[in-house]
Amino acid sequence: MTPRTMNTDDHAPESTPEPDKRHPAVVATAIALPVAVLVGFIVAAVSISGTSTRAPEALGPVDAPAAVSADCSALVDALPASLGDYETVELADPAPPATRAWALDDDTSEPVVLRCGLNRPDGFDVAAPLQVINGVQWFEVSGADSGIEASTWFAVDRPVYVALTVPNGSGPTPLQDASTAISNSLAQTPLDPAPLR
Repeated sequence: MTPRTMNTDDHAPESTPEPDKRHPAVVATAIALPVAVLVGFIVAAVSISGTSTRAPEALGPVDAPAAVSADCSALVDALPASLGDYETVELADPAPPATRAWALDDDTSEPVVLRCGLNRPDGFDVAAPLQVINGVQWFEVSGADSGIEASTWFAVDRPVYVALTVPNGSGPTPLQDASTAISNSLAQTPLDPAPLR
């Protein structure tokens, strides 16, 4: 009788697989990574779109007979996306023509509002004090007498009157940036103040 050769592989005891042990840091990373990527995409989309989280600004109509003029169209096209810390915000429908607004990225601050093509402002006469900012002559109408926490500045040396309403405490930058856009898009014209009464 010949001895039988045993194949050790045939009778090897089956080994039980070890449970899958992963380090807790690896598990946390596997969970956190997709969440971080998703948040990054959302932040990037908001940043790229340049839109504010504010609700659209509702602005009432004002008498602006030249708002649909070529001059106002040229100015609106030249306006920057930001005036200092104030970023462009959407206007609620129906939006007045040749009107733009900028605001801080919160829900409570008052916006900076530009309107083009208005009538000559009340009080702009030959004795009215003017300020020159970046080559533009401005006539200021303070809202203090009406209990309004803002001033409206009128560019009075261009082919159309442009009004910029600026909340108190917003600093000089919105007016400076708007002045630059006006200088770059509208030719300077002689002043046309009202006569003294």
